[in-house]
Amino acid sequence: MSLDRSLKGKDTLKRHRNVLTRAERVEQLKEEGRWTEDSKVMSLPKVAHRKVAVGKKDKAEKKTEEAEGAETTEETKS
Repeated sequence: MSLDRSLKGKDTLKRHRNVLTRAERVEQLKEEGRWTEDSKVMSLPKVAHRKVAVGKKDKAEKKTEEAEGAETTEETKS
């Protein structure tokens, strides 16, 4: 019997998960300001955990970054 693709990789825990652990939900609620120290740990409110799409940089943005990088290296050489 073969292994599933999701179990083979080394980075399986780094990818996006739909379900958060209780500790992760409490941390998210603290960041949002919806958590107080006297709040109950059981029956936590729902927390939206959206996957953030990382977009590719445009060619124009890359050129400006390269130009800025070249300017800073010239300044440091002087």
